[in-house]
Amino acid sequence: MARRSWNLNQIIEILEHWQAGRSVKSIAESLGVDRKTVRKYVNGVLSAGVTRESYLEREEWVALLKQRFPELDHAQRSPTYFLLEPHKNEIRDALGKNRVITVWKRQVVPTLPGLSLSSFRRWLRDVMPEVITGNQVTVWRPDVPPGEESQIDFGYLGPWQDPATNKQLRVWAFIMVLSYSRHMFVEPVFRLDSPTWLHCHIEAFEFFGRAPRRLVLDNLKDGVVKPDIYDPEINLEYARLARHYGTLVDPCRAGHPKDKPRVERQVSYVRESMWTGMRFGNVAHMRQHSRRWCVEDAGARIHGTTRWRPFEYYEQNEKQHMLPLPAERFEVFELTTAKVAPDSHCQVRKARYSVPFRFLGRTLSVRVGEKTVEFYHGEDLVKTHIRRFDQGTSTDMRDLPEEKTAFYLHTPQVCLQKARQIGTPVHDVVLALLNQGALIHLRQAQGILRLEQKHGAGRLNTACKMALSCDDPHYRTIKRILDNRMDMSFTEEPTDRSARIGAYLHGSNAFAFDLPQKGV
Repeated sequence: MARRSWNLNQIIEILEHWQAGRSVKSIAESLGVDRKTVRKYVNGVLSAGVTRESYLEREEWVALLKQRFPELDHAQRSPTYFLLEPHKNEIRDALGKNRVITVWKRQVVPTLPGLSLSSFRRWLRDVMPEVITGNQVTVWRPDVPPGEESQIDFGYLGPWQDPATNKQLRVWAFIMVLSYSRHMFVEPVFRLDSPTWLHCHIEAFEFFGRAPRRLVLDNLKDGVVKPDIYDPEINLEYARLARHYGTLVDPCRAGHPKDKPRVERQVSYVRESMWTGMRFGNVAHMRQHSRRWCVEDAGARIHGTTRWRPFEYYEQNEKQHMLPLPAERFEVFELTTAKVAPDSHCQVRKARYSVPFRFLGRTLSVRVGEKTVEFYHGEDLVKTHIRRFDQGTSTDMRDLPEEKTAFYLHTPQVCLQKARQIGTPVHDVVLALLNQGALIHLRQAQGILRLEQKHGAGRLNTACKMALSCDDPHYRTIKRILDNRMDMSFTEEPTDRSARIGAYLHGSNAFAFDLPQKGV
């Protein structure tokens, strides 16, 4: 197999197949990977102490692979790549009209005379694998045991006019066929995007009451749905769904219907038997009809290969071999991006969410779920919020700089606790202030506590004693005492408190004046 570089998602997929118990040979044939490549990464994680029984989250896989194989982050391109990259679009257009060898002779040789045909083919396998017909992947497809495999596809059903809106809509069918029993699930859909794809899988698993151990699907080179659903590099959300249900994703080759014949043959059957000639009052009616049809029509017919009724065959011989469903339903996320504003918030679906202020100005990846919103910087999760469905704002004060949020974070309770740690006089002053009005005097209390950083706990306690002795426990009084170093000479309680209040606040020089003399 031609040499190529691998990214983290592809390596994790190989290792998940290995942990599921598959052999090196079957993984290589199924995923189109050289056996040496499979052994390289399997041996690498084995040497790190990971076994088939070990369960790692995707983030743990990423950290382990980056540590064991740092070259995955810095895959080197061959010289051929840089020579041909500027001509990629021209070559792609030419390959739509001519064979590889003709394009090489007419376009590559005149421009790059030293580039061989074999080097050109290797470049095509790496950059445009869909145009190479030789050395294709052979899908591992032995006699399928019960519960082992399901085959999945989308098929166009036809137009439908919604009676409620009088709009004509295009309708497709999501079809999942269990390879052993031939029992199937069909869901009419109006969108071919990633959330619809994920929701259909969840509905299919709940329809069967179990999950198959392996999902055989197309890779979206036929142009029916968006490329992010069936991409050979498994979509991140689809991989999460597969891990949630404990199943494996096994993509087949593009444009090769024989790789999943058990579902390909059903598209026309579903269109003719379930759809053609039917009238539906609304979407709910359409989907109820499809579920009934799967059990009472398609599930009750005698299948030409198995000679069983698929629904009965499934209930009696396959269901018990499939995977039980987890206790919680998978939460479907939509992927988007958001830029961090100067106030350290991101806007997602009209609502605003805070993220750590160190990401100001950066664009983060966002996973919008039914219950939560998650923000990622690269592979790292940086913040999770409960999803809002209004235009409000969710702010975590810990995401903002402390100096910007001191008034909100240093609550009266926090101030009292910190004052008690400094000393009893400081605690008494803060308590006296807050008793006069917690919110009005909160900043004064915070200011008094900050004086400890400049003058120390001992001097601050002495200054607070002096302020209390004069019934003047306020920030400016205590600050003036410390600035004038009046606490250094404090030895006992003053006898005349009213006479000392102004002196502490203004200083003794403020009261130095001459009395008028008689006769002047």
